[in-house]
Amino acid sequence: MFCGPDGAGGNELAVVRDGAALPGAAERAALAARLGFSETVFLDDPDRGTVDIHTPSVRLPFAGYPLVGLAWLLREQGRPPRILRPPAGEVEVCFEDDLTWVRGRPEWVPPRRTERLASVAEVDALPAPPPGEGWLYAWAWQDEPAGVVRARGFPRRGDGIAEDEATGAAAMLLTHQLARPLTIHQGAASQLFTRAHPDGTIAVGGRVRRVA
Repeated sequence: MFCGPDGAGGNELAVVRDGAALPGAAERAALAARLGFSETVFLDDPDRGTVDIHTPSVRLPFAGYPLVGLAWLLREQGRPPRILRPPAGEVEVCFEDDLTWVRGRPEWVPPRRTERLASVAEVDALPAPPPGEGWLYAWAWQDEPAGVVRARGFPRRGDGIAEDEATGAAAMLLTHQLARPLTIHQGAASQLFTRAHPDGTIAVGGRVRRVA
């Protein structure tokens, strides 16, 4: 999810297409931990778009890249969704050329801190993870007039994910804070796009490719 234009980068996602086959919260948590991806999404009701999202250690009410990835996959299967329903609320979906977009509210984003650094070089120089506790989204302007950001994301949960390659929810939060659309280059080679809407919602979009 959120691959660069050449297909590089992106954050790997596990999709459980038949969530009803694994209904228990403990079983889902164990599977997400065993798979070890930044996030695993369970599709519980394909008709309504009801989903459940897990990291290797916590359940999330909302996350960006699992919804982008699932929306893309459903479209590939001939069932492009208009709405997905994680626990936080209804998420609008749209498709534009090779980009898949989801639109939600910044207040749905689980707590995390954004920290502006002085330069792209400082962002690149950070260890993975930096010292400290709690989710950190470190960023710097790569081209401020054009709205281009360099960012890296560090969950710092102690669950084996030292760095998140691409994080739609953090991109939404930063877009809300800056009140402008952004192009974000995150991790090794990921690319995310964001838009702020007058009703306070934020859309995040990107490219997706299948790896398995």
